[in-house]
Amino acid sequence: MKKFIAAMALLATISVNAQSEKYVQTMKTNLAKFDSVKTTADYQALAATFERIGDAEKTQWLPYYYAGLALTTAGWMDQNMDKDANAEKIKAVCTKAEAIEKNAEVYTIRNMAATQQMIVDPQSRWMSYGQEASGYLQKGMQLDANNPRLYYLQAMSVFGTPEQFGGGKAKAKPIFEKAIALFKAETPKPLYPHWGQKEAEAKLAECQ
Repeated sequence: MKKFIAAMALLATISVNAQSEKYVQTMKTNLAKFDSVKTTADYQALAATFERIGDAEKTQWLPYYYAGLALTTAGWMDQNMDKDANAEKIKAVCTKAEAIEKNAEVYTIRNMAATQQMIVDPQSRWMSYGQEASGYLQKGMQLDANNPRLYYLQAMSVFGTPEQFGGGKAKAKPIFEKAIALFKAETPKPLYPHWGQKEAEAKLAECQ
């Protein structure tokens, strides 16, 4: 009986490891596609793929995170996209991710979705979506005060805000510098987000 139980335990371990290896390989394959996708449809298809991976895995938040990242990337790229409809899709995958684990990385996605909704009409939407975007940064920082992407996004917000409203290059510069320092100190786990450093360095150069 003991031998039978030991054999079953070994089979279960092999099965889990095989599943894990398959998951890692599938994630790596699709993460590599971020370097080659070009159109809105491409990003939407990639997001759908990541969401399917998450639905199949059930215990992994990263596929949903990358689904959201693909959709927000499309939102930045495609000026004709319906930002509100896209944001609803992003919120849906973020909710799925947070059902597994609530963390700072997911709040970066929520921040970008709300920001994209705000810049449709900044004057009329600042009090709603602008405040929502800012709130996500604060919530993220409460969970992880050293997440560089949060500071990069905060700096971008300040950079894009007119000086008369408390923004501008001079105000954004030290935040970009902090983000870059945190990027350099970052040691992300395999498959974990690590984007943002090059973008932060490019923007910092504009602040000199």
